[in-house]
Amino acid sequence: MSKALATAVLPTGSMESYITAAFQLPMLSQKEEHDLAVRWRDHHDLEAARQLVLSHLRFVVRIARQYAGYGLPQPDLIQEGTIGLMKAVRRFDPEMGVRLASFAVHWIKAEIHEFILRNWRIVKIATTKAQRKLFFNLRSSKKRLGWFTEQEIQEVAEDLGVKPEEVRAMEARLNNYDLALEPASGDEEEEGHLAPIGYLPDTRMEPSTLVEAEDTERDEHQRLYEAMAELDERSKEILRRRWLSEKKATLHELAGEYGVSAERIRQIEKAAMKKIRARMAA
Repeated sequence: MSKALATAVLPTGSMESYITAAFQLPMLSQKEEHDLAVRWRDHHDLEAARQLVLSHLRFVVRIARQYAGYGLPQPDLIQEGTIGLMKAVRRFDPEMGVRLASFAVHWIKAEIHEFILRNWRIVKIATTKAQRKLFFNLRSSKKRLGWFTEQEIQEVAEDLGVKPEEVRAMEARLNNYDLALEPASGDEEEEGHLAPIGYLPDTRMEPSTLVEAEDTERDEHQRLYEAMAELDERSKEILRRRWLSEKKATLHELAGEYGVSAERIRQIEKAAMKKIRARMAA
């Protein structure tokens, strides 16, 4: 069977075709699996590792399907599970006395769990070991719709080996949902009034804000005038012609007027701007 795996090529067009092909790949006998694992462990034979991965892709698909209820794309779950399978193959010891499928389950689930925790919500919902355990077990522990009763909280905490307050906190997190700050394009009329940005106060026209803006603008103008006054006449004229005139002069035009190179005009302009920035920041 390993010969059939050596020539196997999985389709890349659609997920349905990929899954169908994965289940049609031959499974390895215990001896074939052992021999391939030895080749990988002792000689780092990439073809042996490839055949071990291909022969176990059906297990990845089956495990990924168990997490369909989290609303994440199945192709992404299968991809992450496959990464976990590859990590399992890399660490698998054929002398442990267990089949690769049993050993790889932990690695496949671990990668899928990490992917779900990273992408299920904008804000990461579980960071500690207890929170992760609750996240993946809490929904299956519910015997009915609605919030837990105090007795159910105690039972779940005892079953999972966590504190009751951790159960309450995770239940509250699971019952919340992400809400965009601004409505998506096209939703302004239907749901725009529900977006949080619609409830934020507009402080732009408040008297204190207006006075502060005027003071800032006045101070910046004063600093600019003082900085310009400290420049020599040539530098002031170059800056005025390059930045303040309605029709801005080019470096070559100014170079012709002052009888110097365009690079020299650029150097004068750069030095003048440096002095002004330093004066404005003081």
